[in-house]
Amino acid sequence: MLYSLVASCEANGINPEAYLADVLLRVQTHPAARIEELLPHRWTVSA
Repeated sequence: MLYSLVASCEANGINPEAYLADVLLRVQTHPAARIEELLPHRWTVSA
């Protein structure tokens, strides 16, 4: 599973370490109805 996450990030030009660190923090408060925003192909760096 971790390998596919890293591969998805790299395919989308995202640093896997930055992505995972950001998503793990944001998932706690992110609305469940908008969870697709945290997928690698839709993810943007939080401000």
